Amino acid sequence: MSEIAGGRRRRRRSDAERSAAAVLDAAVQVLGRHPAATVEQVAAAACVTRQTVYAHYPSRPLLVAAVIDRITAEAVAALDAADVDSGTVTEALLRWLDVTWQLFDRYPLLLHPSVTAIDQADSDRHHAPVIGRLERLIRRGQATGEFDSTLSPAWLVSATMALGHAAGGEVTAGRMTTAQTAAALRHSILRVYGVRES
Repeated sequence: MSEIAGGRRRRRRSDAERSAAAVLDAAVQVLGRHPAATVEQVAAAACVTRQTVYAHYPSRPLLVAAVIDRITAEAVAALDAADVDSGTVTEALLRWLDVTWQLFDRYPLLLHPSVTAIDQADSDRHHAPVIGRLERLIRRGQATGEFDSTLSPAWLVSATMALGHAAGGEVTAGRMTTAQTAAALRHSILRVYGVRES
């Protein structure tokens, strides 16, 4: 009898894990691209009820936080695949910018007020893996003389993030295309870092 009960518990746990994964997958697709989407729209995309979404994520902010965690993991994997720790530092910086800009472009949620206004500790946690790779790049570039060593790495990180958000804002407002903004962002970042463009 206990074996039967144990089997049922494992099946229920397995069903719950699949359900939670389906909800998160749908939330990444729906909220990532349409930040104002409702929980009902996420539930519909996951083919579950609204109550099921709330069973896994008791509030919308918790669901958004889980989505940001998933996107952060995607960013880290993409940066690792881009091998930003090799080659010239300027080339590596441009690869870092390309990867992160593509994520901003793919997931407008990253620039949405509901995310940019989240608690600072949560924001730092979300940004840490991506920012850590940028800070290593900056220190390496300053050591090789490719980047301006009179500016602190923390300032360059902050300037990079601010310019990235400004770029996203221009696209969102329709004042620039994605391609125009990506080119302007690359040019501006290189100028800020003190890189001489050839």
